[in-house]
Order: sequence, then structure tokens, then C-alpha cells
Amino acid sequence: MSVKNIIFDLDGTLIDSARLTGAIIDQMLAQRGVQVRADRDLIRQMDAVGGQAMIAAVLGRHCSDPEAEIAAFRALHRTIATPADLPFPGVSEALAALHSGGIGMAICSNKPQDLCEKILGDLGLARHFTVIIGSAPHRPRKPAPDGAEIALAALGGTCSNTFYCGDSLVDLATAEAAGLRAALVAWGYGTAEALGRAPRTPVFTTMTSLADHILAHRGSGLGG
Repeated sequence: MSVKNIIFDLDGTLIDSARLTGAIIDQMLAQRGVQVRADRDLIRQMDAVGGQAMIAAVLGRHCSDPEAEIAAFRALHRTIATPADLPFPGVSEALAALHSGGIGMAICSNKPQDLCEKILGDLGLARHFTVIIGSAPHRPRKPAPDGAEIALAALGGTCSNTFYCGDSLVDLATAEAAGLRAALVAWGYGTAEALGRAPRTPVFTTMTSLADHILAHRGSGLGG
């Protein structure tokens, strides 16, 4: 089976978003006169869940209303420029190589649609993707297959020539629900836990190796 398309998760897979999330929460706390640094490790652990559950866990006793807190977090997020070094090592170069090599790419994330577009636009990476699918009020979040199915249709791909690359059990469940083959990135926030449940899942150790493998095996299966 040939590999012609890749659907990527965003947070913890392509970008080290916990650093930015932590900085925004630090700013929220500072505005309230609370001099506490948000726990980056906890943010990484909660990344796949995200949303109200993440903000409640990270703010802890400083969280009054998770719905209001996540709304405030996202409003502040929209005003902050995305740090240029947020992508994991090799991501920018690998995406450019895959795009130049004719590999179709999409994003499927639980991050709100506008924030996905903002981050990728700020980083100059949006141009590599045929479609960017974030969360939206009318669409079920991952691991429901809806977002991945929309991405697959936009790519003009099939389950046999497209795979899903992420870093968590949520990503593996999304791929399974959509009928897609899955791969993990070694540096991902939830990769160790995901591999514990699905140890035979292919793992890429660097973005360079991912791009090299795909480009070298465009006419064969994921395992080469």
C-alpha cells in the first residue's frame, strides 16, 4: 500500500505547545496577583484531554469556573504571537520536504479551529497543509473520527494511502475510528503511554527520519 497523505496531530506532535500554554497560564495567574508557575509536566500530561479539564487541573485551587477560565485562556492566547521556536526540532524542514515531495498533509486537532490556524499561520507552516481541522462547536472532538474523516476527504485520500501521526492514546483511537493506520512520534507528550497500550505501533524518532522514510517509500507501505 502506498503512502500519499499524512494527517498530523498538532500539540505534542508538531509543536511543544505546553511551553506556550504554561506562559499564558502564568500570565493569567500574575494578573490575579498569584506568583505561581504553571506545572509544565501536568500540562503535557493533560494535553490530549485539553479544554476545561486541563485548565482546571493546572489552575487547581485558583480555578473558580473551568468554562470561564478556558474562555479567558483562549482570549489571551489569541493576543499572543506564537514563538518561532515552538515547533519541535526538524518539524519545519520536514514539512517543507514532504510538501515539496508531493505528500498531502492535514492537521486534525482538538485545539479550537481559530487557534490552530493562528499558530500555524504565525509559524509560516499553514501553507504546507491542504486543510487544518481544529475543534468546533458543531463537531465532536477526537477520538471521534469526524475531524480525521473531513481531513481525509479534503486530501482526496483513502484509508489505504493515508496514515495518522500523533502522540497519544487519543490519536490512536482517532485513527482506529477513522480506519486509518497510525504512527507515533518518539518525543510526544503521550507517546510512552500510547506505546504501553499499543506496542506494535510504528514510532518515528525524528521528524527528519519521518520525512525521509515517507519520501523513500512513497510507492510502498508505511513499514517500507
